[in-house]
Amino acid sequence: MPQRQQQLTHWLQQRGLRDFRLEPASADASFRRYFRLRFDDRSLIAMDAPPEREDSRPFVAAARAFHAFGLNVPQVLDADLEHGFVLLSDLGSTLYLSALAADTVERLYGDALGALVVLQACGPGAYQPPPYDEALLRREMALFGDWYLGRHRNWPLSAALDRDLAGIVALLVTNALEQPRVCVHRDFHSRNLMVTENNNPGILDFQDAVMGPVTYDLVSLLRDCYIAWPREQVESWVRGYHDLALQSGILRQEDEERFVRWFDLMGVQRHLKAIGIFARLNHRDGKPGYLADIPRTLGYVTDVSRHYRELAPLAELGAELLETA
Repeated sequence: MPQRQQQLTHWLQQRGLRDFRLEPASADASFRRYFRLRFDDRSLIAMDAPPEREDSRPFVAAARAFHAFGLNVPQVLDADLEHGFVLLSDLGSTLYLSALAADTVERLYGDALGALVVLQACGPGAYQPPPYDEALLRREMALFGDWYLGRHRNWPLSAALDRDLAGIVALLVTNALEQPRVCVHRDFHSRNLMVTENNNPGILDFQDAVMGPVTYDLVSLLRDCYIAWPREQVESWVRGYHDLALQSGILRQEDEERFVRWFDLMGVQRHLKAIGIFARLNHRDGKPGYLADIPRTLGYVTDVSRHYRELAPLAELGAELLETA
């Protein structure tokens, strides 16, 4: 048994837990690992986050805050932040991604959008996540050039295209910063939402929450890197959420077209970041599985960019990258 797993098992036994079977529950794109503790009549989740790699404090703070909002997140039952061990309630094993289909999507997304309203209307209160500021937005978008274009594709950029992309980055930053600021989960998508019998959905992987643009989590859900829906259907959901956000006081001014533009451009920012992360996971962390999601994600960037004159250079670049992938 690996040393970390031995330490985790010992810690759980010190908590008074006995006669459990420990098995892998899931792994994510970070250095965290999750184990399911199976007993005869119940199960729990143990999170292993090596402290030299991951700081568990944001996870615990967000979990407690979101639970107080009424969101269905894992309850923190015990935590050793010094050693990076956290004991959690178990939200089950049915991911949204495995349950989404033409005959389930309206119900499942309806539940998810309802939870998103709660998150945006209630946060932050006593919970104060860090700001999604210009520096962070720019660092994220730089991942696309550094890891995908540079490291993964070895793609040369002309001086003219480099200037065009710098202008597009500035436009995307402005678009993000001009939006109403709300509590942002930051990875609100089908691999972090669980289908649950009560208070659906269960919500995972929220430790990177920030205060940021109102459309960020919405685009994470509706233009998911792991599953795609027709553009017309997505825009219908976006316009419906615009109305819901107005009714909930999240938005103060009615402007559907501006909201759709915010959503579209926010998606370009997010997807450029995601493409860079997928490439980095392969080259730096030895996790090539996410490379298969790049064409879908790059397709979002290319398709949306074709609808905005300011993004035309990015549309052309995206089309070339897709054709030569």
